Amino acid sequence: MMSLKTFVHKLKHVNYVDRIFDPIAEKVFGVRLMQPRRVGVIFEQVHLKRFLPHYQVDCVFDVGANEGQYAKMVRRTGYKGPIISFEPVPRALEKLRKNAKHDPNWYVEGVALDGTARQTTFKVMAIDQFSSLNTPSDRETGETLKKSNTVVSEIPVQTVTLKEMYDKYQAKLGFKRPYLKMDTQGSDLTIAQGSERVLHHFVGIQSEVSIKKLYEGVPDYTELIEFYRSKGFELSAFVPNNAGTFPYLIETDIIMYNKGFDAERAA
Repeated sequence: MMSLKTFVHKLKHVNYVDRIFDPIAEKVFGVRLMQPRRVGVIFEQVHLKRFLPHYQVDCVFDVGANEGQYAKMVRRTGYKGPIISFEPVPRALEKLRKNAKHDPNWYVEGVALDGTARQTTFKVMAIDQFSSLNTPSDRETGETLKKSNTVVSEIPVQTVTLKEMYDKYQAKLGFKRPYLKMDTQGSDLTIAQGSERVLHHFVGIQSEVSIKKLYEGVPDYTELIEFYRSKGFELSAFVPNNAGTFPYLIETDIIMYNKGFDAERAA
């Protein structure tokens, strides 16, 4: 029989709240149980649960997918349409493919997106969620994330553009109201600028923005918001994307809607 001490130890090291108790509580009582570090994720999920059906999203582009955490969260909103995940880091890509294996509507591309198609190097960081095409910098963050955001290896990659992937999957899936999520550690704006001609096709954009810069030469949040607004998008929400830097706000996600599709709904 498991002792109380062992049970408590397992609760600390295995995500029982997320995996077991939360689904039961939600199904039976209509409430959510969560650990404090997941409050931001729950807000994101609740917002997308309204946003995706409101704009009748029929395809989700998941750029910077890591192991598929975002795609799995999107599935928990009730969205059942196609998801296309992009991830170049081999270790994360392997786990991503395993997570997508039994979901026939989840497509995986082992590539890095960029503003142009080119041969370059991708920097793998100590914590792979910080991996990036960009060079890490601690000028604005000091020691806060220095160990996590340190290059441990570099891999050669052939980058592709968002437009190239949009054209490929539009021909394959025939979607009409796609949604674009980007979490590329500093390259979101470069990717969007390199494929401006297809941005207006997306009903919404979710983009990671820097309050304090983690990489050299990347834009701050005001530059990204201003660019997206110049392309017809407006803010729908700010979404916390990590809980590991309290009390400092270093990065956050923004969710924006396409005013053209909003006007179409109102017509």
